[in-house]
Amino acid sequence: MRSLLLTLGIVMLLSACSTSKGQVPAPVAEKIPHVMTLHGVTRTDDYYWLRDDERKDPKVLAYLNAENRYTAAYFKPLKPLQDGLYKELTERLVADESSVPYQWHQHSYYHRYQEGSEYPLISRKGADGVEQVMLDVNERAKGHEFYGLGGASVSPDETMLAFGEDVLSRRVYHIYFKDLASGDMITDVLENTEGRVVWANDNKHVFYIAKDLKTLLGYQVYRHELGTKQSSDVLVYEEQDDSFYISLGKTLDESQIVLFQESTTTSEVSILDASEPLGLFKPVLAREEGHEYSVSKLGDTYYILTNWQATNFRLMKVAIKDAADKSKWQEVVAHNPNARIEDELVLKDYLIIQTRENGLTRIKVMPLNGQKPFELSFDEPAYVMGLEINSQQDSNKLRIFYSSLTTPEAVYEYSLVNPDRRDLLKQDQVLGGFDASQYRAERIFVTARDGAKVPVSLVYRKDKFKKDGTNPLYQYGYGSYGYTVEPDFSSSVISLLDRGFVYAIAHVRGSEMLGRPWYDNGKLLNKQNTFNDFIDVTTALTAQGYGDKNKVVASGGSAGGLLMGAIANQAPDKYFALAAHVPFVDVVTTMLDESIPLTTNEYDEWGNPNEKTYFDYMLSYSPYDNVTEQEYPHMLVTTGLHDSQVQYFEPAKWVAKLRDVQNKWYKMDDKVLLFNVDMEAGHGGKSGRYRQYQDTAQEYAFFLSLLGMSK
Repeated sequence: MRSLLLTLGIVMLLSACSTSKGQVPAPVAEKIPHVMTLHGVTRTDDYYWLRDDERKDPKVLAYLNAENRYTAAYFKPLKPLQDGLYKELTERLVADESSVPYQWHQHSYYHRYQEGSEYPLISRKGADGVEQVMLDVNERAKGHEFYGLGGASVSPDETMLAFGEDVLSRRVYHIYFKDLASGDMITDVLENTEGRVVWANDNKHVFYIAKDLKTLLGYQVYRHELGTKQSSDVLVYEEQDDSFYISLGKTLDESQIVLFQESTTTSEVSILDASEPLGLFKPVLAREEGHEYSVSKLGDTYYILTNWQATNFRLMKVAIKDAADKSKWQEVVAHNPNARIEDELVLKDYLIIQTRENGLTRIKVMPLNGQKPFELSFDEPAYVMGLEINSQQDSNKLRIFYSSLTTPEAVYEYSLVNPDRRDLLKQDQVLGGFDASQYRAERIFVTARDGAKVPVSLVYRKDKFKKDGTNPLYQYGYGSYGYTVEPDFSSSVISLLDRGFVYAIAHVRGSEMLGRPWYDNGKLLNKQNTFNDFIDVTTALTAQGYGDKNKVVASGGSAGGLLMGAIANQAPDKYFALAAHVPFVDVVTTMLDESIPLTTNEYDEWGNPNEKTYFDYMLSYSPYDNVTEQEYPHMLVTTGLHDSQVQYFEPAKWVAKLRDVQNKWYKMDDKVLLFNVDMEAGHGGKSGRYRQYQDTAQEYAFFLSLLGMSK
């Protein structure tokens, strides 16, 4: 009883007299000043107390639950709209969707869904064509509010399955093992891992990455022998530099286990003979500050994709025994300042190069047998294509995926012997009467304030669009880590297009849409370019008649949530409403705290605020630090209590500060500010094939209702 009274008392203290729709009071967080001084600058954080690393503090939980009640009250009258959107979104899905099988050793592997199921069946077929369900993920997920499947990996002799599970949404996995002959789980369990293993060729040793439970960084590689306890596992590598991520893989010919060590600007590759699991990992080339490279193997030769004297990368080759001597590297594909080499695939007789030029992906096939090179091409204005699963090095076929804003994803198989032959293996179906001919995609370039040409991908429904500035505009962006938001197909976007929206992706600086320089010009001391680009795209699109300047909504998540926070501060008059999902908004405080997960290994992205130059620059745009007394757009902010990438307390503090400004600047009912905390989820939101659309339906209902488009 005492704890119940305590909780109720806290909620009352947190509540203001103003209400949402006259129902539930808007929470107002208590101010407890927390003073921080660095580089001669003093900052006072009144909401620092909302940080609870254990996620158990009654006062903190009471505040978060109060925000959830406030949000729920707002959405209650919108339930018919939200439910209708969810139904609309999920009814476009094919109930028994399945992937294209790929051949590996003696089986073809694939996954498929059963009607109504949230999770797939991981399956395979042998030469007899009989299906074996290796793992029913629905059974594993029973009883868990959240379920995340890590990597599923079959042993080389195809007798064992290893798979990871995360049931807390913190991206910390337990790894389990299943005997595929008997169907029984064996007793081995590996805790606190990255979620996947790489098998040695003896079928009894596996390698996995262990996580630091405080920083959530994978930093140790262990070797485990089946049938032994995890406490007996052997540490074979430990990363000493916490600015590096590590990952494990295997060469396409399965002869070597590969350890990748990567920071934002530097990489190193180490190799272990897969048939000698008791050996040691040895670097191909010792790490050099600023040098990024990756390795593919063909026989006794390495093909090395490198940025050595090549900003947009070039491809080299070298005998394995000479790999550590760069003077012996031979150039295969030269550096092109206008085209970034993104990926390569080395087959026995063919070298496949994936590049991005002027924002469009291209795939070139370079035969190693004297055949004439050729290129795969598509003619839509904005699209994405890339290498699919190509599991056999001794192959004369190539699989790629292709999609555009108006074309559902397709998987094609090319005959490399006869390049004119292309087989469509599968194209995603979209139920509900979708007709691609009713929609049009465009790709334009917007001139930013400093003269840079920013690519923009657009799509709209032809009969709903007039280029007269009357359509509502939905603009999406990200712009960090070099990650490029592709102009691919999204069945959920149809719900916006059919209601007359123009959907726009602003390919702002900070991505690699226009090569590596495009990324470099949107990070560190160039970060403001990301925000300027997004705002300038909005200005141009409304000026050119693509959207109504009074009906612009925008959305972004994680670092894209930082983008939303920045534009909310810097250009609030440009946006009618914003959705910021798991937003990284407290940039300075987070980057100063090395105990927060994933901080130190991102100094090369954001800068180290312990250095005054970076501190001052980050402080100039940090959304939390720059909240000011002005009129903000309508805003929906979401997070997950167990978010491992952006801790929940960043958006919690941001909303608390915005609400304080809101109370001072204008009436509570003039602008909507909602904060939804998923108490079971993490960075990726809800798990499950259908449940994930609940979040989309909520965002769409928020925008549509505010725009008066509920019907």
